[in-house]
Amino acid sequence: MRVLITGGCGFLGSHLAERLLERGDTVIAIDDLSTGRLDNIDAFSLNPNFSFIQADVSTAVDVPGPLDAIAHLASPASPPDYHRLPLETLAVGSRGTENVLAAAEKNSARFVLASTSEVYGDPTVHPQTEDYWGNVNSVGPRSVYDEAKRFAEAISMAYARTRNVDVGIVRIFNTFGPRMRAEDGRVVSSFISQALNGDALTIYGDGSQTRSFCYVDDLVDGLIAMLDSSEAGPVNLGNPVERTVLEFAQLVLQATGSSSSIEFHPLPKDDPTRRRPDISRAQERLGWSPRVSTEDGLRATIDYFRSCPSEVSAAADALAGAQFEGNAVNRQEAILAERV
Repeated sequence: MRVLITGGCGFLGSHLAERLLERGDTVIAIDDLSTGRLDNIDAFSLNPNFSFIQADVSTAVDVPGPLDAIAHLASPASPPDYHRLPLETLAVGSRGTENVLAAAEKNSARFVLASTSEVYGDPTVHPQTEDYWGNVNSVGPRSVYDEAKRFAEAISMAYARTRNVDVGIVRIFNTFGPRMRAEDGRVVSSFISQALNGDALTIYGDGSQTRSFCYVDDLVDGLIAMLDSSEAGPVNLGNPVERTVLEFAQLVLQATGSSSSIEFHPLPKDDPTRRRPDISRAQERLGWSPRVSTEDGLRATIDYFRSCPSEVSAAADALAGAQFEGNAVNRQEAILAERV
């Protein structure tokens, strides 16, 4: 199978590319490197079945040769990234998605959209099923990402209904593992960086808000199952084991052997208080369930972070300098309030 991966130098995209190459597929990765890294594809960049194109899919998708499948993963995905690149985030979710859908139509290729649990917003239904329409603030600080993905889902289904494109939508919940950027501002990378650097772990709110963490190998299994199927979805992909953020912080401290303390900060606006996927549909239609425990995945992720100490140190310094998710959101809200 000849597969195009947009965002192929990103955390998820590079893992998906590597796994597809391992099973003998040909992979073309497109990435504009705004958040992706060439380091992520070093391990397989010389594979004769792999090629890389540096390009922005929001402008055009120009790939030589036929395509059998497309995995559309291109988008800033962490809060610091989409706050830094708000217009680009909206562009890749709208124009970028349509450009990739047009390529799928041209090639009669299977198209899988990597959507997100953020389409559920701060959910009033728990756990979240695919039938839940969400509780999203369309003008809030997280809206550029939430609404970009909601639009991407809508235009994907429009292409499926009106142009017979073979579309599948997955909604990805919190995922972690090697190749995460230490400075990406997500809770896993932030906690690990702070713990390894001996800094206090920063929790927003009282830590009672919940998240469900899926290891990257499991998530890639789900993406491949979706690529190989004719399922339209949407289908939730994530680990249904729910933990409070405080529990996860304590787990990181235990796994790293760190003596760091825990500090509490104000909860950012629109931060989801509960997040856990109902994966019944993935189990029934894709035969997929996560297999790697949070503890095992965390150990592998910590080992990866230990292998790049300079990046961890820089990330910890940035967090100490208030370049973390909560303050980024609060600063943006303050700026918007001043403008109003």
